[in-house]
This record gives sequence, C-alpha cells and structure tokens, in this order.
Amino acid sequence: MKLFNNPSLLKDFNYPYEKFEDVPQQVFDLVNQDLDKISSDNPTVTILIAAWNEEINILRCVASLSKTLCNYPIEIIVVNNNSKDKTQATIDKLHVKGLFEEKQGCGPARQWGQINAKGKYVLLADADCFYPSCWVEEMIKILKKPDVVCVYGRYSFISEPGFPRWKLFILEKLKDIISEFRQLNRPYFNAYGISMGYIRELGLKVGFINDNFWGDDGQLCLGLMKYGKIKQVRSNKARAWTGTRTLQRGGHNFSKALTSRIVKEFNRFFSNFNSKLPDDSYRKTS
Repeated sequence: MKLFNNPSLLKDFNYPYEKFEDVPQQVFDLVNQDLDKISSDNPTVTILIAAWNEEINILRCVASLSKTLCNYPIEIIVVNNNSKDKTQATIDKLHVKGLFEEKQGCGPARQWGQINAKGKYVLLADADCFYPSCWVEEMIKILKKPDVVCVYGRYSFISEPGFPRWKLFILEKLKDIISEFRQLNRPYFNAYGISMGYIRELGLKVGFINDNFWGDDGQLCLGLMKYGKIKQVRSNKARAWTGTRTLQRGGHNFSKALTSRIVKEFNRFFSNFNSKLPDDSYRKTS
C-alpha cells in the first residue's frame, strides 16, 4: 500500500487509449504472448471477470493479470454483460475465454462464468482494476487451507486530482480496521468481486443471485458460510488497485466520501458482534 504514489504497475498497464480503435495491434500481441505463458486448458484456477462497457479497461485489467506469477495453471474468463461499446471486440483480440450474458447484472454474468469455469478455484476480478503479479498466489495460498471455502482480499484506490494518495491511504487504513470487526461475524460485508475467491463446486451449489443488484458477491459469501470458513487475505502486496469512481458516486469529493462511509459504518458497527446470520433477503448496502 502506497502512502504518496500510485504503484509502478499502473505505469505499465494504464494505457492512454480512449477507445478500441486506438489500440495498436502490437499491444494485443504483447499481452497475448504473456497470456499464452500462463494459460492452460486444464486449469486449477479460473479468474472470472464480468465486463459491461469496458472496452479499454478490460484490456488494462487483463494485461496486468497476464503478468501473473504463480504455481497454478490458470484460465481467464471474461463475460461480456451485454455491453453497448466495443468490449466484445477487445475480448475477441485477447487470448482469454470470452462468454456473453445478455441479462444485465454482475450476478447473472458471474453465474454464467462459473458454470463454464474449469478451475477448482474461482477468483473474481473487476474489469476496471489492476492486479499485482502475486495476487493469484496469495489468494490461493489462503483458500487452500483446511476448511476454508471463501477468501477476500484488500484493495486500494488510484489517486487522481481531488483524491491525493495520502488521503486515500488514510481511508484505506480505516477501511482495513473496520474489516477486522466485520470479519468477526459479518465477513460477507468485506467480500467484493474486486478481489474474492472460492471453491467452484460450492459456488455452484450456492449460486449467484440472478438479479441486477449490487451485492451478489457478498450474497454468495453469505451462502458459502454454511460450508466452511471465510478468511481475509491481509497481504498488502496482493492488493488490487481501482479508480475512485465509487467514492465519487453522487458527486462526492473526498471529504463527503469519507464522511458518508463513517456514518454508514457507525450505524451498523454493533451488528458486527451479533453472531446471528441474516436471512436470504440480505442485500449489501455499501
């Protein structure tokens, strides 16, 4: 986790292109060379990405994943969730398994992805994020432990004007502290598709919610709790990196985003100590 600067990996994959037509063929060729080195027809790990209108972001994400260093054969599945831009064209140029899901929502897209996955383990990644080369190794290392059925990792924000890195660092530290309290009885509030993994066989038993709502990832985690342990991957070097658009939702600047999150967490803080699980009507609210 960086205090003053964004990580160096962003410089390698944060391509300046604005649309699919701008991307030189050489960029795809270089990414595919790396993908061919790590991809397998008999994978242990499936990296599953749902993409909606992400024609350039999905290239950046897959490019970062192409540098994966791990001891497991992997496959990368990208599900085009009925995009209206050139997301499909980008997927077709990359050496990944491309799928299409017409029904809108990460839940339907991820469900179709896990049905078609070959790996024993599924790692969820977001199309607009960057991943360090150790991410797969660190996630699976915890997921393979006895009785563990699901893991989630930490993530950091990419600084930009109005959201300096040192302020984001403070926010992330607070978020990490809160996650420790959530882990006691509410780990599903920490489970986001930006960095999450689970045993595919059990994921198929639980299934993703077939609706377009925010929280399908936490809902899956909640369903998996009856099969075993949910663990947090605390490795800072394995953090995923994402933009600040979720912080800016509703026109928020940094101060408003921080205040909003503090209020939300305070309102439900004491529920972290209640071991009673919610029913199937659970929906993630932040």
